[in-house]
Amino acid sequence: MSEKLKFAVIGCGGILTWAHLPGYINIDNIEIVAFCDIVPEHAKTAAEKYAKEKGLDTVPPIYEDYKDVLDIPGLDAIDICTPNIFHSIIAVDALERGINVLCEKPDAVSVSEAERMKAAAEKSGKTLMVIRNNRFSGKSQFLKKHIEKGKMGEIYAARCGWQRRRGGPPHGSWFSDKAQSGGGPLIDLGVHMIDLTMWLMGNPKPVSVTGCTYNKFGNDGSAEGPLPEGKESVYDVEDLAMAFIRFDNGACLQVEVSWASNIKEEDFFVELRGTEEGSNIGNITRDNLKLFGSESGVCYDTDPHIYDSKPPHEANICHFADVISGKAEPIFVPEQGLNMVKILCAIYESAETGREIKL
Repeated sequence: MSEKLKFAVIGCGGILTWAHLPGYINIDNIEIVAFCDIVPEHAKTAAEKYAKEKGLDTVPPIYEDYKDVLDIPGLDAIDICTPNIFHSIIAVDALERGINVLCEKPDAVSVSEAERMKAAAEKSGKTLMVIRNNRFSGKSQFLKKHIEKGKMGEIYAARCGWQRRRGGPPHGSWFSDKAQSGGGPLIDLGVHMIDLTMWLMGNPKPVSVTGCTYNKFGNDGSAEGPLPEGKESVYDVEDLAMAFIRFDNGACLQVEVSWASNIKEEDFFVELRGTEEGSNIGNITRDNLKLFGSESGVCYDTDPHIYDSKPPHEANICHFADVISGKAEPIFVPEQGLNMVKILCAIYESAETGREIKL
């Protein structure tokens, strides 16, 4: 393996531009050798920005077909930033070619596709890691260590959510087209919140799910304003999802996520309840961690001040690079991704059938 890891980016839309690319610009031991997008202008723009910010003499080549990218000699890894429906397809193709894979969430849009990804990773011996950037915030890292030291005791119940008053995707984007996205805020925002909560709880195994989903605002244009004249749009996903998850250790998790909902304000929260302490990571700025306990019959609150050493997406990419270089054990493994997809699909099934789904 070369001194600098050779990465290729597949999908050059918004998530690459604002979340991944700034990290690659800051990371010294990764070299992006190709940018790929079915819209060449997107790939060209990303490649030129990368070259300019890195001070490169030449702009990395751009591609339209990801299969051509997989033929690049000496490629160490790809980073998949495409619409959700393509995650598993590209990941499996790359793994079967012996290429490590970093992929945006969600892992896949069906259980069978997530199983294919896991099987391909195991057979190839290569690393498959799906972005879990919220695990890498300073607050999350501190709280995880705090829990592992036994400070919170047994964590037996939790609540998490990301609720937007109005914050759906732009009309005409693939996010609101279920054929491409697999779902709405549950599969977009819920992945982050459910994963962070389960990780802090020690990744218990989910055993049953009950859920409800609603689409009350998307089709009338009130979620993101009226559809531009002459532009077509598909909005067949939910704008609100609520769920209740039971785990094999007796613990439970309540979930609330929305793109549009008549609430006071946007809210982001992970609340844990332990026998020794409770905790809350709260508000949309992610800058608030509180601990709640009692001692000698007196209740107390603790408000630690913790800051990110680097942006969470960048930290996630650095960790992936360390894993494929043999310098670290993975914080995320495909089994966790498979359980996540099982939960998401079960929530949608429960909402459709009106019954609890056993996993």
